[in-house]
Amino acid sequence: MHMERHVVFWLFAAVMLILGIALLKDVLLPFVLGILFAYGLNPATNFLERLGLPRLLSALLLVLGLVALFIVLLIFLVPVLIEQIQQLAVALPAELERLKGIAKEFVQTRFPERAVEIQGQIDRAYGSISNNWSDLAQLLAASLWTQGLALFNLISLFLVTPLVVFYLLIDWSQMIDKIDSWLPRANRDRIRKLAADINVAVSAFIRGQGLVCLILGTFYAVGLSLIGLNYGLLIGAATGAAAFVPIVGWTLGTLSATILAILQYWPQVTPVLMVLGLFMAGMALDAGFLGPKIVGKKIGLHPVWLIFSLFAFSYLFGVVGVLIAVPLAAAIGVVVRFALKMYLESSVYLGEETIELKNKEVSSAPSQP
Repeated sequence: MHMERHVVFWLFAAVMLILGIALLKDVLLPFVLGILFAYGLNPATNFLERLGLPRLLSALLLVLGLVALFIVLLIFLVPVLIEQIQQLAVALPAELERLKGIAKEFVQTRFPERAVEIQGQIDRAYGSISNNWSDLAQLLAASLWTQGLALFNLISLFLVTPLVVFYLLIDWSQMIDKIDSWLPRANRDRIRKLAADINVAVSAFIRGQGLVCLILGTFYAVGLSLIGLNYGLLIGAATGAAAFVPIVGWTLGTLSATILAILQYWPQVTPVLMVLGLFMAGMALDAGFLGPKIVGKKIGLHPVWLIFSLFAFSYLFGVVGVLIAVPLAAAIGVVVRFALKMYLESSVYLGEETIELKNKEVSSAPSQP
């Protein structure tokens, strides 16, 4: 009965937290971004503090560096990405028409006996894409407006987020100590251990996998740009951003870049092979060096669970859900593994007789001198 009350209490707390996020999701974006940045920068703040800098100055330097980096990206990188997105949106219908022509030519050359049937299937698929393209573009634009600028004032976002990061970095240790003082005395050590495991899993994503995404995004963007692929910077940056979901980001990036390379260079094969080789090298770099060295095996999450969490949280909470999906998925994974461990050690799984027998063995065992 005692354990049941604890379970009910924590389930009630979790439900109230979810309801709070759902009700306040329209104004939470600057604060969620601030928490994520502060969590990621806290180790650097601690390092500067150990070097002798006051924590206030350490936090200020890091926030100013973050703002300066963002301004540099906003001035030099974002306009290029926006231009490539606009160019791709304008050119996509014509590019799809070219892709249809290339596919038909390939089918006519390789499978002449079934050319009419396969070409009919290609026409139907292209017609479906063309008919839905305008609706999809309008839906995407409306979604971005509804969940972005319509909900959050862009200027206030840029002003509030650095302030949230700054104040959180200053008070991070005090906040952790205060939360620790609120823990139930009887279960404090167990909750601390669970929180430590959650911190390891979440930090592996936010700090470790975030760094891996940045490295891979830079690698792909620079490589595709050097090859000369149209929209290479956009495809490379998007592939790096999606790399936090293993295999999925790499697969989408490889398919997109390969299709664009075929459209741009066909019938030349060498540039297409160079694009494929670049993504193979990126996969080898991630699997052989970046993942083991930076992230390690601390995440313990299946890619399917990550994909589901992204869809579920983005559906429930919009942009805020996308930001919190991966950290919450990592935290929920730790909690589920802990609950499973408790279940396997409980009388529900082992049975009352087994538990009583173990207790008797423990009580009858000779005490150590």
